[in-house]
Amino acid sequence: MQPFLQPDYTGHPDLLGPAFSFLIEHPCRKPILFDLAVRKDWHVLPSAPKWKVLGWTIKVDKDIATILEENGVDVDGGAIESIIWSHHHWDHVGNPSTFPPTTEVVVGPGFKGAHLPGYPTRRDATLMDTDFEGRELREVRFDEDEGFKIGRFNAMDFFGDGSFYLLDTPGHSIGHICGLARTSTNPDTFVFMGGDASHHGGEFRPTEYLPLPRALDPSPLKSRAPICPGHLLQDVHPSKAADKPFYVLTENFAHDRRVANWTIDGLGEFDAHENVLMLMAHDDAVVDPPQLDFYPAPLNDWYKQGIKGKVRWLFLEDFGGAVVANAAGEKPYSWASNA
Repeated sequence: MQPFLQPDYTGHPDLLGPAFSFLIEHPCRKPILFDLAVRKDWHVLPSAPKWKVLGWTIKVDKDIATILEENGVDVDGGAIESIIWSHHHWDHVGNPSTFPPTTEVVVGPGFKGAHLPGYPTRRDATLMDTDFEGRELREVRFDEDEGFKIGRFNAMDFFGDGSFYLLDTPGHSIGHICGLARTSTNPDTFVFMGGDASHHGGEFRPTEYLPLPRALDPSPLKSRAPICPGHLLQDVHPSKAADKPFYVLTENFAHDRRVANWTIDGLGEFDAHENVLMLMAHDDAVVDPPQLDFYPAPLNDWYKQGIKGKVRWLFLEDFGGAVVANAAGEKPYSWASNA
């Protein structure tokens, strides 16, 4: 997991995951998108040669615009009002040029000053000039004087009716924001769209608000079905703790690690609420195998379907090798020297 997260658990050396894009529909407004995932022609990006040297495997079958068009969304006709970028990284911004100029791009505070202009105008840029040429690039501001917060995060009511919020979640990148969509009322339920505020469930679980259970049902470990004793996982935790996350963020994986850790702590506070489904952009636990209905199916019924209880601890499957090593008297994890 170096250079991203630490420690390295036995049997889980790599960070794997999808790149999510969310379609948010509103009864009185055009749909919007939160993140655009990875563009199909990712090899044209200025950073692509570096990824090849690093040996990264990137697989993209279709652009988001193509997927929407195939499901009856008139993208070329301007059906999408806004594309919201959680931040500027290549695996979130997709390819906005596949949308018409009437579709705006919305970004977080400080984004323009930090990340513009794009490539090739700025040779070291990670964004492309074509990402925002000819379209409005709207930078949102969170007015701290108004004191509007959700949890610890400054918030903005995007539609003005309480159906979708943007949250100021700094640390990973300048301008990083998350989304919070209301998926039902009576009871109120929400989906938290985490972007890169976290990359793995072990960064913000467990916590004092949501400790590791004594018994995990369903079991995240195939060798311990149907129920797994919680102490098997606690025994491979670096602090042998049931109320602290399994991973820590490395210095190189955040613009500001101190602030990023503050944001991660805030994720744990949201996660403690049963009516909030946490979906980080690269959460492999919910896709391998699929644990929920993906587009074009709606996600609004996740609470009734018990999705949160089913997926919350699935990330622990990544530590199965560490459990086996620990039982054999071997080290379940190791720390990189520069972590």
